[in-house]
Amino acid sequence: MSLKILIHLIAAARPNFMKIAPLYHALKKEVWAAPIIVHTGQHYDLNMSDAFFMDLNLPEPHIHLGVGSGTHAEQTGQVMIAYEKALLEQRPDLVIVVGDVNSTVACALAASKISYESINSSNPTNRERPLIAHLEAGLRSFDRTMPEEINRIVTDSLADILLTPSQDANENLLREGISKDKIRRVGNMMIDSLEMLREKIQGQASYEKFGLDPRDYGLVTLHRPSNVDDQNMLESLCQTLTRIAQNISLIFPVHPRTRKSLEQNGLMSLLNEADDLHTVEPMGYTRFMNLLFNCRFAITDSGGIQEETTYLGIPCLTLRPNTERPITIEQGTNQLCIPEDLESRVESILSGKMGRCAVPELWDGQTASRVVKSIEGLLHAYIVTASYTRNQPNDTMN
Repeated sequence: MSLKILIHLIAAARPNFMKIAPLYHALKKEVWAAPIIVHTGQHYDLNMSDAFFMDLNLPEPHIHLGVGSGTHAEQTGQVMIAYEKALLEQRPDLVIVVGDVNSTVACALAASKISYESINSSNPTNRERPLIAHLEAGLRSFDRTMPEEINRIVTDSLADILLTPSQDANENLLREGISKDKIRRVGNMMIDSLEMLREKIQGQASYEKFGLDPRDYGLVTLHRPSNVDDQNMLESLCQTLTRIAQNISLIFPVHPRTRKSLEQNGLMSLLNEADDLHTVEPMGYTRFMNLLFNCRFAITDSGGIQEETTYLGIPCLTLRPNTERPITIEQGTNQLCIPEDLESRVESILSGKMGRCAVPELWDGQTASRVVKSIEGLLHAYIVTASYTRNQPNDTMN
């Protein structure tokens, strides 16, 4: 490939940052690649965005769309409008979207519908729109009441190459009629980030700030609307957490969405007044991961933490009726849990009742290199085709 391939890496929320970091660093080493970080601004709180860029050794975003909060429609629409302008200005050859947030589907839609006014002769692929790659494709909860599920399905239907973390994701895509030629199982990029920064993570001692020792506490994260937007559900969860904290300390980094709901419903005081329940602001990747490395168990509704705890062999209680990551249950340490069963599940973990677990195949810290090879192969196919097309004689009738 003699010309640089311009690649947009889309980042919006915490998991996106952790997935683009290893890929950005891998692409920077390739002579054919020019990676550009596009930060949509979907998570605009310093601790939920910029801090992760610093932790992951990423530069300041090359493009910042400046989109903040709003309804799903507002956020998706604003990202599409802002990103379309960036597409027309830069004309990237490839757009890589990750995960399942609103920015993921918005950028995929904008890229799929864009029409460069004329074929750009400097564009090696000779295409009127960029190719689209979806990292973490094929995950399904089979619950279309979840906005993330809609985002996954739509994004996968638009992508030119689908980069999956596990075999079940491949099978989901094939059932939906997606050509196997578009699908590449590459593994889990979250593990690349973890291994890339393992030494830095282990060099922290985040738990000491709370006067705790390793394995002496549980770690809590909650942010999904089904758990934090309903007052009765949120109050019930808060009461349950305060009771659990009577038996083992809990550390609860509070997501901005969750904090807003807690404050609106007068529940922050309930948590703050509980002994051994530590509510804190969201924190950067390495500090948070040090807490995760050293916790006894995790209580969460986050997809990423289900994966990280599986890799680390740490019990995880996921407060959801379903998961798009069933491999973390089948092979890992994850258990789906309803709020009513949370206390008994914690008691079971504390008593040492935990089955065997295994790390899924290709969750090995080498996913970024496999992604680079996959997209290089995709781009090469288009470049060869484009070059062939440009060099053919004009067969039209005189």
